Amino acid sequence: MLLALLSGFSLSQAYRTVTAILAPGLQTDFGLPSTSLGTFAGLFGLSFGVAQLFMGIALDRYGLRRTVLAAAPLSVVGAVLSALAPSQAWLMAGQTLIGIGCSPAFVACTLFIARHFSADRFAFFSGLSMGVGGLGLLFTGTPLAWVVQHWGWRMGFGVLAVLGVLSWVLIYALVHEPEPADPSHRPAGSWGEALAGMARLFTLPYTWGILIMGMSCYAAFLSLRGLWLGPLLIHRLGFSLVDTGNVALVLSMIGLFTPAAFGRMDPGPHRRRAWVANASLLMAALFAMLAFVQNASGTVTVMIMTGVLSGYGVLQYADVRSSYPPALTGRALSLYTMAMFLGVAFMQSLTGAVAAWADGLGMEPYRAVMLMIAVWLVLASSAFRFLPASTLLKKR
Repeated sequence: MLLALLSGFSLSQAYRTVTAILAPGLQTDFGLPSTSLGTFAGLFGLSFGVAQLFMGIALDRYGLRRTVLAAAPLSVVGAVLSALAPSQAWLMAGQTLIGIGCSPAFVACTLFIARHFSADRFAFFSGLSMGVGGLGLLFTGTPLAWVVQHWGWRMGFGVLAVLGVLSWVLIYALVHEPEPADPSHRPAGSWGEALAGMARLFTLPYTWGILIMGMSCYAAFLSLRGLWLGPLLIHRLGFSLVDTGNVALVLSMIGLFTPAAFGRMDPGPHRRRAWVANASLLMAALFAMLAFVQNASGTVTVMIMTGVLSGYGVLQYADVRSSYPPALTGRALSLYTMAMFLGVAFMQSLTGAVAAWADGLGMEPYRAVMLMIAVWLVLASSAFRFLPASTLLKKR
């Protein structure tokens, strides 16, 4: 069942990283400036993140299977709409539908793991699942670049729509949840009460550090892999589309293994937060290097290093699992996932504005973008380190 659910997460990974390969075609057909390109990429994260408020509740109330099967068709409709889009507005609408349709994909997997595996194995199996889900990133490397080069960016969305249908059929056929022996285990109350319960997480002081860091690590990597990798390599270094796809493919292959590796190296609740904060600082240093490295080999090497280091994000999921009591785990994971993708949306949109601002001043836009991401990561690491941690961690 987990592998079937991971097929949906894998597609979600593909959708959120297509912009890096489709950007040149979108800019040519619709004349998208850097600000609009950032907004387009960020719409997936924005719609995905906002939908987490409702999907997290739906997963608790209606179960993993019914929630995923109800939402996933929206991503297929969004992909078809994007493939046929006659204007930028239709393209943005398609991206919004895709984000909503994919929104329960990864939380469904993490909840499945939380319910079926012990807490001390959560980081490892979450990392393993993130690695398997990373197969979607492989498609948005060389394979998608080849498809786009031969048939155009619209065909890329068409292929993703077909894969979305196949994933839905797989989940429908294989994912079956047993009914709880005690009906009282089903959440009671209205949606308003459930949303109020989610809002109560904000009253816990340690939630804020977790959310700030959640809006940073994955957002930084996805802003590179999912948005700026293509434009930077093509415009700064003169790479071809397929060469760019090859770099994206290497990053994606690394992403298959690093989450599980970090999950296996999980130092436990007492040292995990220090690992996360230090990894964020190291990631900031790598982005600062990308701002100034001007040769192809150095740039690709640093990009690969960011791919290796990005696996530390799985430790943040483990930190969320350890920081809240079992009754709040599902809501906390949903809230954290919402923060991740709102961070993606905000960072991608902001980097688009920064690129346009730098270009208007005659500066190299990619340098300004990479430095902005580096500063963001440093500030997030500081907040995570100095804001309160959960008292549950001190008892373990």
